[in-house]
Amino acid sequence: MKKTFNAGQASARPALDGLDLAVDRGDFIVVIGSNGAGKSTLLNTIAGAIEPDTGTLTLDGRDITRLPAHRRAGMIARVFQDPMIGTAAAMTIEENLALAERRGKGHGFAFNLNAANRRRYRELLAGLELGMENRLSTPVAQLSGGQRQALSLVMASLSKPALLLLDEHTAALDPRTADLVMAMTRRLVAEQALTTLMVTHNMRQAIETGNRLIMMDAGRVRDDIHGAEKSSLTPADLARKFKIENDRMLLES
Repeated sequence: MKKTFNAGQASARPALDGLDLAVDRGDFIVVIGSNGAGKSTLLNTIAGAIEPDTGTLTLDGRDITRLPAHRRAGMIARVFQDPMIGTAAAMTIEENLALAERRGKGHGFAFNLNAANRRRYRELLAGLELGMENRLSTPVAQLSGGQRQALSLVMASLSKPALLLLDEHTAALDPRTADLVMAMTRRLVAEQALTTLMVTHNMRQAIETGNRLIMMDAGRVRDDIHGAEKSSLTPADLARKFKIENDRMLLES
């Protein structure tokens, strides 16, 4: 798959340069790489925010290369780095959750809030240990950034998407909240067997999370580590293997 921004101009920049990636159902793939490696472009292309110049994107055997983003919503869920994205601030916690369950189920904003759903929402939120399980009627605008990001993660998993995209979803959180959200991430992905792609700059997260680790560079997959090799990796190994000079990645390890 290829994607060049400003093609034909002096400022032309290849973001994806012959990228080839096969994802098996149930894979939890962590994606690392320096700024400009193509990580965000990869996720944007999968989500439908960007259309590739060449190449094919298939999901569960269906060609979705030219499928508009809104028509992928029922199949692909995404959590962004910015906690303000992904939730409706004026709506309550329970309304956001109920709306998320309707992703990909047709038009309209009608949703079902009953005792059984509220009980299930409380159980899901209790696992985060952020106190939201007792605040279902609270507008999301009153939540902290960490609480909103945690809520976004739960919302993304509710519709059981064919693919979950996590775009540095803990990068803007304080260390304690980031660890809680990562623990919730691992649990939700495992319990629901969600096929997941997670971009991170945190080498500790990259090593401890998922069954595959891919390194992107210049719009290509430079390496794909899995199995025993991945389980034995250390931050120092990654730094040597990929000649990592990004201070942010080293500090967050």
